Amino acid sequence: MAVQRLVLTDFRCYASLRLNIDAPLITLTGANGAGKTNLLEAISFLVPGRGLRAARLTDIARRGGDGAEPVQRWGVAATVDGLDGVYEVGTGVSDEVPVENPRRAVRINGAPARGQAALGERLSALWLTPDMQRLFTEGASGRRRFLDRLVFGFDPAHAGRLKAFERAMRERSSLLQREATNGDAADPAWLDVLEETIVEKGVAIAAARIALIDRLNPACAMGIGPFPSASLALDGVLDGWLNTMPAVEAEDQYRAALVASRGVDQIGRSAVIGPQKSDFAVTHILKNVPAGQCSTGEQKALLISIVLANARLQSLERGAVPILLLDEIAAHLDEGRREALFAEIQALGAQAWMTGTDPSLFVPLSGTAQHFTVANAEVTEQSLGAYAA
Repeated sequence: MAVQRLVLTDFRCYASLRLNIDAPLITLTGANGAGKTNLLEAISFLVPGRGLRAARLTDIARRGGDGAEPVQRWGVAATVDGLDGVYEVGTGVSDEVPVENPRRAVRINGAPARGQAALGERLSALWLTPDMQRLFTEGASGRRRFLDRLVFGFDPAHAGRLKAFERAMRERSSLLQREATNGDAADPAWLDVLEETIVEKGVAIAAARIALIDRLNPACAMGIGPFPSASLALDGVLDGWLNTMPAVEAEDQYRAALVASRGVDQIGRSAVIGPQKSDFAVTHILKNVPAGQCSTGEQKALLISIVLANARLQSLERGAVPILLLDEIAAHLDEGRREALFAEIQALGAQAWMTGTDPSLFVPLSGTAQHFTVANAEVTEQSLGAYAA
């Protein structure tokens, strides 16, 4: 899979930008704050989800200078070589959408798409950013988002399930809170309807996560060169039920638990059981220790290992390698791991977009990579050979 042309309109620091891509590897270098990561984020919106930064739609539009009002719309358009052919893809927020309720629109070959799943049916992308180095030491929500992005590459409908689940959870919580605040009893029939949606979507979400982990574990256990092998698991009550009983019985257990916990959930403002409470657990196989107890360098190496294993699995199962977005990936890798990463990306045949402040780190890719320098939201193509010692 590959981006052949990228066009940005009022996206982050870019008023407008057009890039034509004709190489499998793309390197972007420049000072911090120049706009390199914004380019990766733009590409991340060509697949389902909230993008590389998980940003709010209202925070993405370019902000005007000299006291000018920020624009409300933004757009990302691309020609992509995806599954089953070349497509024209567009996404963003238009002026037609109310500012107080922005929604992300998607167009495929000029026609409106019903949802983001249409993107996942044609294109897949994986990414690593410096912020993700804290993935194993911070809260479980970030780990769940990481796992869900891995699932998107195999099951595009997963994004729609997550959205429907979260909407039903918010409505259930709102009903319970109104009851607590106003003393008006929540309509039990409406609660039943919402909880039925929560059960249906929640079990499907958990099952999709478990199915991916079962398929991905053998690939992760192999390891890749100097990148460590990893063992993956899902830790949660609902996940435990699905691992020990038929899905129908797990649904019955989940439904009964939601009814029984309405009072507790009213106080806690969240359901105590469900996929939103699961944790994605990763273990360094060779050391037999949880990823959270490994060194920072080992944690980064584990993340790279998982992403590469996922890309390899997608290549086998879907017949196409996902686009890789690797932000500041080379800066904190030693020379051996950096060379191994470049070699694996090339062996996979993946289109990889890599950023960094030091262009000399990418000199080994001279002649293979298309290199751009980024400065003050201006992107200029240059040769990596110019940076050779």
